[in-house]
Amino acid sequence: MSSSSVPAMTTTFPLGRTVRGTGPGLLLAHGATGSTDANYGPLLDGLAAHHRVVGPDYPGSGRTPRATGPLDLDGLADALVATAVEEGLDTFAVAGYSLGTPLAVRAATRHPSRVTALVLTAAFAHPSARMRLLLDDWLRLLRADDGHEAVARWGALLGAGAPYLDRMPSDELAARIAATRDSIPPGAVDHVLLGTEADVRADLPRVAGPTLVISTTHDAMVTPHHHHEVAAGIPDAQLAELPTGHLPFVEAPAQWLTLIRDFLAATA
Repeated sequence: MSSSSVPAMTTTFPLGRTVRGTGPGLLLAHGATGSTDANYGPLLDGLAAHHRVVGPDYPGSGRTPRATGPLDLDGLADALVATAVEEGLDTFAVAGYSLGTPLAVRAATRHPSRVTALVLTAAFAHPSARMRLLLDDWLRLLRADDGHEAVARWGALLGAGAPYLDRMPSDELAARIAATRDSIPPGAVDHVLLGTEADVRADLPRVAGPTLVISTTHDAMVTPHHHHEVAAGIPDAQLAELPTGHLPFVEAPAQWLTLIRDFLAATA
């Protein structure tokens, strides 16, 4: 298989996507149970001011129907690349967030002639034992008959950083929990299952392009232990810190955008 070929995805339908802007290509890979709009929405105008941005939604979220079978890392990474190519991008950087980080790494190693750089935020190469417990709890709550309320409360406690949450008034926190409860996508279980199976440790030393790892330093879901492991494993990767929990698009979108844009500008 050539490095630029794009194998067919295991699902039978294309990925819905957001396409914005002009300039060098930038492919977005969102997090589990998220979507392009949910995870990158506050950044899209800023990113599109300098890039041709393609943001696919994973099966079962955003604009894409749920898959008929399990998701797999190779298939979804290939589908993300295929979406960018369909939108006219021959080469592009990839910005991955959370679950999008192992997908971005796998896309870079399967398609090295297309992927020019990586920006990996809240990154993990594989779930630690602690993170696996967290993912197991997430799955248990999602599968429960009345689980959406419990998932939303659990996600509020673990998602945002403690300093951010401690400053939040109770009525705002209640509103955020309600919004999360009502926005859990149909493919949530599929996404989290993929996270439990992701393992790109062997890919890390094979990443050839410039890479920035952004460590969300108050992150209780994908802890800084994982971010540092990814940065240490990729040759010449840069590491930056962002003082947020797992939700930089909520807690510090302007600072997150600046880190991404400045790095991509320096590697252009």
